[in-house]
Amino acid sequence: MSIDSINLAETLRKEVSAGLIASRKAGLGQFMTPASVAKFMASLFPPANMPECILLDAGAGIGGLTSAFIERCSTDGGLTFKKVRLDAYEIDASLRKHLERTLSSYASGSPIEVCIHSGDFIEAAALQNLSPGRYTHAILNPPYKKINNDSLHRQILRQVGIETVNLYTAFVALALDRMQQGGQVVAIIPRSFCNGPYYKPFREFVLKRASICHLHLFDSRSKAFKDDDVLQENVIIRLERGGIQGRVQVSHSTDDRFADLTIHECAFEQIVFPEDIERFIHIPSSAEQDALKQAPSIQHSLRGLNVEVSTGPIVDFRLCDFIEESPCDGCVPLLYPGHFEGLSTHWPKEGIKRGNAIRLCRETEKWMYPNGFFTVVRRFSSKEEARRIVASVVRPDSFPGAAKLGFENHLNVFHHGKRGLPELFAYGLAVYLNSTIVDQSFRRFNGHTQVNATDLRMMKYPDQDALTTLGAWAKQQENLTQEIIDFRVKKLLE
Repeated sequence: MSIDSINLAETLRKEVSAGLIASRKAGLGQFMTPASVAKFMASLFPPANMPECILLDAGAGIGGLTSAFIERCSTDGGLTFKKVRLDAYEIDASLRKHLERTLSSYASGSPIEVCIHSGDFIEAAALQNLSPGRYTHAILNPPYKKINNDSLHRQILRQVGIETVNLYTAFVALALDRMQQGGQVVAIIPRSFCNGPYYKPFREFVLKRASICHLHLFDSRSKAFKDDDVLQENVIIRLERGGIQGRVQVSHSTDDRFADLTIHECAFEQIVFPEDIERFIHIPSSAEQDALKQAPSIQHSLRGLNVEVSTGPIVDFRLCDFIEESPCDGCVPLLYPGHFEGLSTHWPKEGIKRGNAIRLCRETEKWMYPNGFFTVVRRFSSKEEARRIVASVVRPDSFPGAAKLGFENHLNVFHHGKRGLPELFAYGLAVYLNSTIVDQSFRRFNGHTQVNATDLRMMKYPDQDALTTLGAWAKQQENLTQEIIDFRVKKLLE
């Protein structure tokens, strides 16, 4: 077997990637795998000695992943097969010609049977052109692109019991569904599937059919596909079809060089919490326990505190006819993330994208909250910000004379039945959420810069008295620095 193909694939990857404009890459929804990542992915397959390997590479690109897998078979890498049969799917003709070149050395004179498919993998797999139990191994870098609700892909996937919102999860689900019992799937995919309501059906699909054996996280958001300026946080996952779930290997590296690779094992209960009906997948950042989740004083749910959190109900582009740049008669304050800095509210404010107020009328009244004390958290943070969770306090006296408030959709609002919270509790909750230890805990299971209301509901909190005391302390501080906040919140863990 030739081992030169992975070097050829890497050369082609750099040439092809440089020649594709950004819009073309986005249209494909696929970013080609660097050789270093491909080799690491191939290394994750457990040793095997069997007569035949039937390998799937769906969304094969120019063949880098397949070449890395074959290289491991060609060396003393613990993968020993008398024959390898490959199904490589690549729908894009311009990439497929490079794929054919990369895999041409396997076409004859070796125990490798290559079959390159030009068709749509989703259609081929879901419409039963690929029989269940066909594959022993799959190595995947699937396309990353949203699936519209009314698209043909969505309809096809629903026919086979797969409900998902992105091509990458569709590819993984279909590959897993076509594996033999004990079959191994290694895939590099965005971390966004680990949490959030949209990916819950996919998580349930995977956890019902496979065991999670390995999770690898790149600590830098921009280094796994640095040639393509991809900022999505990526995970490499190994799944075993029908496997008995045991401990999970978790590894980390800063980037695709793997120079600082660390590996540790975690109990599955640290990855998917037994009581979590959302089936969130956590990726511990080290072998150390999450101090926040182990603290006996931080074990209260929002429901237990009689508090709710909701996404701001005002979607401005749908109500743009009612939004005013400045406060006026018949209007109420409209609050965006830009109105908050630290714990404080700055309203009205010049330069807000849409405006500072919204007219109170029959069309808008149902979206309003009564004026009061609220804790708010931005739904989106920039990659440059030190914390993912950024919390502030809404004070009623910031809006004298306003009976109601409008919260824009880019805010999460903590409330009690749509009414305000006790003042000191609201401050204590904001300070707790702004602590570094909460942010570190949150980052363990949230792989993007979005903070959903569902994520905040899943977190644990101190009890009401502790948060109220924390709020009273916060109001007494002249300069509430991050260092002071962290020192005070850590005392809650003692």
